[in-house]
Amino acid sequence: MQDCLFCNIIAGNIPSQKVYEDELVYAFRDIAPAAPVHILIVPKEHLCCLNEAKPEHQMLLGHILLTAQKLAKSEGIADSGYRIVNNCGENAGQTVFHLHFHLLGGAQFTKLV
Repeated sequence: MQDCLFCNIIAGNIPSQKVYEDELVYAFRDIAPAAPVHILIVPKEHLCCLNEAKPEHQMLLGHILLTAQKLAKSEGIADSGYRIVNNCGENAGQTVFHLHFHLLGGAQFTKLV
């Protein structure tokens, strides 16, 4: 997707502060962090949002969560706790329409639910 911000970041057309990359995902620091640790985990395959995921994406989605766990450990926030957020759709606050997950940590969060 030529006009997708995250596809362009993954392709290297837009600079980012990469923290992890493998064959399925690209992870980088958010440019407007909402917590001391704020990393975006983005699948390399373009999916607009979680609603586009199909049964064949089951492995990818699991891989994203295990990547979040790995990054939480490497960032030193695994033991104190962290949050993983996915916004699906405009009403949920999604602003970049490429599936992505926010890994947030390094601060005390208030209870949401």
